[in-house]
Amino acid sequence: MPDEPARRRYDSLRRTAQAQQTSSEIAKAALALFVAKGWAATTVRDVAREAGVSVPTVYAAYGNKTGLTTALIDAADLSADLPRLLTELETANPAQQLAAMAGYDRRLFERAGDIIALLREAGRTEPELAQTYRNARARADNAHHQVLAAWPAGALCTDLDMATALDIYAAICNIDIYTELTVERGWSPVRVEQWWTNLLVRELLN
Repeated sequence: MPDEPARRRYDSLRRTAQAQQTSSEIAKAALALFVAKGWAATTVRDVAREAGVSVPTVYAAYGNKTGLTTALIDAADLSADLPRLLTELETANPAQQLAAMAGYDRRLFERAGDIIALLREAGRTEPELAQTYRNARARADNAHHQVLAAWPAGALCTDLDMATALDIYAAICNIDIYTELTVERGWSPVRVEQWWTNLLVRELLN
């Protein structure tokens, strides 16, 4: 594991969390309006009014209306408590980190599944939202990569390369699996989180 202090390993995740806290009211307002009015009918001015900020403040945070799609992802991350994940990652061994990541994903799908479903479904007809969904998936992969890449030599299962490890994580912890187990089969969110943790440890750790 690199010799750098633990708090520096996840600087990118930390910057994301800080930016999201700064823009939290805008993110929440954008989400409420997109759900209530739809993407096409919502304007930047509407979001500014709902958030109680000026229009230039919205532009400073997200650039333009297309950039506002990022607010949906920020709202989801805020609901899943990204700062809590960072705290857990910084003081944990690889098995505990996988447990922390599974816990974050459970909170994300439990509290913000509607946002993810909105993005995925709306993305079938709205290219901006389709790109936002793809960007969110890429951002998740990048976050997972940061964690796994910081593990000490030999922690990752010897027959896995990084790309395959990320693929396995994505195949296990995703909203479709979560929905199947909690909605269709009656599992509690906590039971899903525990199963994910055990499976990730078995599949990814040496």
